[in-house]
Amino acid sequence: MTAAVPPPRDSGGNSAARILVAGVGNVFLGDDGFGVEVAHRLSGLALPAGVRVADYGIRGMHLAYDTVDGDYDVMIMVDAVGLGDPPGTVSVIELEAGAPTGLDAHGMQPEAVLSLMGMLGRLPGRILLVGCEPATLVQRMGLSPTVERAVGTAMEAVVDLIERERTCAWESRER
Repeated sequence: MTAAVPPPRDSGGNSAARILVAGVGNVFLGDDGFGVEVAHRLSGLALPAGVRVADYGIRGMHLAYDTVDGDYDVMIMVDAVGLGDPPGTVSVIELEAGAPTGLDAHGMQPEAVLSLMGMLGRLPGRILLVGCEPATLVQRMGLSPTVERAVGTAMEAVVDLIERERTCAWESRER
């Protein structure tokens, strides 16, 4: 797993961070359904209060509006991401809103979702991406064996990020 994410930021004395874990992707395109599968499995775990796990699939606008309405401190997106690594490689990356991009109501790349959130006036204080390098993006349901094996690694990465972000918020509150 690649971890190019800086340590959590000081929450400024707020109580524990409100965190949204968003599984995104198209389950009809093989490994593109990675984020959805991770979200489904995470939703069966007992996660701390203030953490919401949701499957957004290809509903990027829904994700953007939920993020704005939910007033989240941290958003962790889980998706299949082509970074040029070997298939099944899980990476953690901090994202930032960029310049406006083309919008599509039914499916958006993470950058387009962030752009829309910025236009709506509310971005979470921290946006992280847990991505998996896909092996195949062909029209079929189900993950490839290589990417299926990476689901557990991604779940561990998300749980670790939740703990890190909540611990930072707790330590800030204690100061």
